[in-house]
Amino acid sequence: MDEGERQLLKSLLVERRLLALGVVVDDAPYVGQVPFALAPGGGALLIHVSRLAKHSRGLAPGAPWSGLLQLGDDGTGDPFQLPRLTLEGRVAVPERGGERHAAARAAYLARLPSGAMTFQLGDFTLYELAVAKGRLVAGFGSTFNIGPDHLRLLGEREAGSSESV
Repeated sequence: MDEGERQLLKSLLVERRLLALGVVVDDAPYVGQVPFALAPGGGALLIHVSRLAKHSRGLAPGAPWSGLLQLGDDGTGDPFQLPRLTLEGRVAVPERGGERHAAARAAYLARLPSGAMTFQLGDFTLYELAVAKGRLVAGFGSTFNIGPDHLRLLGEREAGSSESV
């Protein structure tokens, strides 16, 4: 992966705010769109969603998930060249009141401050979408396998480290 592709990965994970989230609900696939933030340390994505939303029924601890991030499609150019990142992993729920929950909440609100009021609502839960693997499509014929270490390095860089992704 060259510097341009590393920057693309960063753009998708740090500059995009919406994740197309796929889960299994009632033995069937279901996709919703949710705001997300990169977790502290970068090994997971954070979402804060209502139990009233259908996709929440597929977010039990340990449940599988898959997500898609993509650059915007303005209707011009070749759609096969549209950069995108597909991720998959397992769901975790940090315990309310614990250090992990506090750190995740702070990271989520730093990225999405307008979500602060949802932390006052009892039906919302903060989830960690731990990343097991993924696939970056930088363009037609330009693809890369992504692992949790790629996200961790990105998280470290965002926190001030100078390592490469």
